[in-house]
Amino acid sequence: MENTSREEFKVSGDDVVKKVKELAREGAARRLIIKNDEGTTLLEVPLAIGAVGALLAPTLAAVGAIAALVTNCTIVVDKRE
Repeated sequence: MENTSREEFKVSGDDVVKKVKELAREGAARRLIIKNDEGTTLLEVPLAIGAVGALLAPTLAAVGAIAALVTNCTIVVDKRE
């Protein structure tokens, strides 16, 4: 059975895409959840192990659209250990 951990990052709307790219590059993230200030889930995305470039483009486009609508949000990351 695979061990997972959960981390949360509070970021401004301007930094959401940057943080998601950083987390995807690390390679340990299994799932990303983006929540608004009220805690409502805006986007939940499973990440394929080793997803890069073109595979992340649709996800980053969705994250960018959300970033344009929020001032601050929380990124919840499920990581495999």
